[in-house]
Amino acid sequence: LKHSLSYIQIHAHTSTYPLPNVALKGKASQSSTLSFSDASKAIDGRRNSFYGSGYCSHTAGDETDPWWRVDLQKKFIITTVKVTNRGDCCHERLDGAEIRIGNEPRNNGNNNSRCALITRIGPGKTSTFHCEQGSMAGRFVNILIPGKRKTLTLCEVEVYGAPEGKSWSLQTQYHTSSASVNGCRNVNSADCCTAELFKHWWKVDLLAVYKIKAITIINVQEDFKETNIYIRNPGFLFDDCPPISCVQASPQQQTQTHTFHCNDRVGRYIQFIFPHVVTNQWVKLCEVEVYRNLVLDVW
Repeated sequence: LKHSLSYIQIHAHTSTYPLPNVALKGKASQSSTLSFSDASKAIDGRRNSFYGSGYCSHTAGDETDPWWRVDLQKKFIITTVKVTNRGDCCHERLDGAEIRIGNEPRNNGNNNSRCALITRIGPGKTSTFHCEQGSMAGRFVNILIPGKRKTLTLCEVEVYGAPEGKSWSLQTQYHTSSASVNGCRNVNSADCCTAELFKHWWKVDLLAVYKIKAITIINVQEDFKETNIYIRNPGFLFDDCPPISCVQASPQQQTQTHTFHCNDRVGRYIQFIFPHVVTNQWVKLCEVEVYRNLVLDVW
């Protein structure tokens, strides 16, 4: 086991606040089009919910499984999708729609994994969806209404994320391998995952002060629901402070992706402590992703 400090690459995403709406540069399509309401109207940057204004997409009426899709042109790690519903009528048509994200283009992307279920969005309202599995990687974002005699109208779709695989050179303190911050999400690859962690903690120095929006842990077998996450600044000892309240996003049983939303907590250092791990038990990490916005490095 190693106990030294090393310089490595961490897979950390940075942008202006908030993360950019990457749908604005995408290409939209849909199962059919009613009149002037083509798919691109849903990614024009306007949340105008009055259909007659010409800013909403609309499929032909009474279709089976109508769908809408945006091709982001490359792979992104997606944390949030926002959907604006029609406001002048028919808002209930969107009830039961599914948001799907992935890289599979076959069947127009409708075979990709489900991010979230739209149960209801009020007339003219914009709702925010975090994926059920935490952050998801993909090039295609679909909205699909399963069933017969359905109509799909979208007045705006916003997709917030960061390019997959983008990394910055940062200093990290860790007990073993740097594989957990190399941008690889493949839990079946030995090159992607760390060796066993000694004393069951992991720490990273971001080298500047950031607003931490979310942290994603990708692993093989562990349940991270009891993980203590510490975000601190220079001069504060981790052991003297309680862990922060990063809320895990709808954890699924045996999921390999665990996303914690940290509500823009400000700090430079992040440390994980796994209190549920007993002596002589190992923890294995395959990737750690930090979604952040630069504040000001005043230390």
